[in-house]
Amino acid sequence: MCLAIPGQVIELFPDQPNIAVIDVVGVRRKVDLGLLQDNLPLKGDWVLIHVGFAMSKISEQDALDQMRTLRALGEAEAAMQEIQGYGLENTENPEAS
Repeated sequence: MCLAIPGQVIELFPDQPNIAVIDVVGVRRKVDLGLLQDNLPLKGDWVLIHVGFAMSKISEQDALDQMRTLRALGEAEAAMQEIQGYGLENTENPEAS
C-alpha cells in the first residue's frame, strides 16, 4: 500500500532550499521538497510525504484527518516504519531525549 504521511516542517536550510526537516509524530527526518518547487513550504507548514519526498502542502486539519485515517486502517505502524526507512540522515529530536 502506498502511504502518504503528514508531517510538519520544523527546519529549513537556506543553503539547501529543497531540503527540510519534517516531524512526523515525534520522528524527524530530512525530506526532499523538490516536487513543491513552485510553492515551497515554510516552517510550520504541513506536507504529505512519501518515500522521502514532500508531495503536497496540506492544512493542519487535513494532516490530523490523514493520521486518523491511517490509524483507523491499521496503517499507522506501517507509516512510521516508512518514515524510519527513508535512508536520509536522521535528525535527532532533542525534546524526545
